[in-house]
Amino acid sequence: MDIQVGDILKLKKQHPCGSKEWEVLRIGADFRLKCRGCGHQIMIARRQAEKNVREIIPAGQEEGQ
Repeated sequence: MDIQVGDILKLKKQHPCGSKEWEVLRIGADFRLKCRGCGHQIMIARRQAEKNVREIIPAGQEEGQ
């Protein structure tokens, strides 16, 4: 998978706030993701993040623009 900083990931499960979209803030062995609904940030292992991705929206191509 080609995930870059600034991309928006749509994951399989939604965050408790109701959003399924996460912005990638940092990549490496772990990803730092920020919820697009409430702004909560998490660190998640690369393997787990890649397993749970449904769709990747490249940076600058968010829906509605």
